[in-house]
Amino acid sequence: MRFQGKVRLGFYPLPLSEAERIRRFLLFPELSSAIDPCVGDGAAFEAITTGAKALRYGIELDAYRADQARQRIPDVIQGNALEVHCAVESLGLSYLNPPYDWSLGPGENRRTEQAFLSHTYRWLKPGGVLVFVIPGERLAECSQISAVQFRDVRVFRLEAPECVRYKQVVLFGVRRSRRERERLTDSDITRARFYYASLARNPSQIPILPSAPETQYVVPASGQAQLVFRGLPLDDIEDLLPKSSAYRQASPILFSPIKRIEGRPLISLHAGHLGLLAVSSLIDGVFGSGEDRHISAWRSIKVKDHSEEVEDDGTIIQRERERFTNELTLVYASGKTAILH
Repeated sequence: MRFQGKVRLGFYPLPLSEAERIRRFLLFPELSSAIDPCVGDGAAFEAITTGAKALRYGIELDAYRADQARQRIPDVIQGNALEVHCAVESLGLSYLNPPYDWSLGPGENRRTEQAFLSHTYRWLKPGGVLVFVIPGERLAECSQISAVQFRDVRVFRLEAPECVRYKQVVLFGVRRSRRERERLTDSDITRARFYYASLARNPSQIPILPSAPETQYVVPASGQAQLVFRGLPLDDIEDLLPKSSAYRQASPILFSPIKRIEGRPLISLHAGHLGLLAVSSLIDGVFGSGEDRHISAWRSIKVKDHSEEVEDDGTIIQRERERFTNELTLVYASGKTAILH
């Protein structure tokens, strides 16, 4: 995952325009329970279940977004969805838009899309509806579960700008019963997996999600669900950590005080001295006042210089030389930024 994705914990919210179109594919004739294991701020899940007779549940890792979601969804657990347990076959609808990343474990490495689907699909009762939003190229990794556990599958491409950027698709499916799974043959599963693999190789062949669906998925009736979080309360641990004796012993090493260097140099500084001071962060800081007040940060970067030479016989020789230079980033109080080389 890119650094920006890790900063927001893999949160790629579904645009409300797409959530409203997904809602048209769903029919709630009776009271049912619905879950979003990666609920975020709850806006997309609220739109997908708007006007429905549904008991809504959400799970969100980020504490701030969990608080936002609770304003829309009454029952929200703040924690990792992979550490939340729910009785199998107890939910009528699962809307799953998981993080897009690799999951590293002691036994195997796999995509988080596959890990979240594997952990949560069991919560759906037979006949329960899955709404699965992932990058189209990840359909292959999730093909085994999709082929065995779900029928009446339809896959559509999402066309909102943010969805196009991440190549998102939505998969609709109905959870198979045990009897339906037992009737499947190896050739049925293989054929379905080849189908998902072909879509993953060429997502452009996937049709765009229509505004007016030809058919709807009926969400079956289901009662109240019980979610149990068995992970560590990370926010509480973070609050209590500074009060622990281990933290006090380690803090002088982990957070050593910044050394201040003062006084005039013995001789005048030349360009090399200034460059070393800059990339060592010794002249970073806050400068100026008013609109000119800014934060400055230096770093060393590698650049390439290209040149061409023409020989007597007309041969062109291209040369490439690498060198290091300094880069200064300025962030002004007004929000304006500048990068100087």
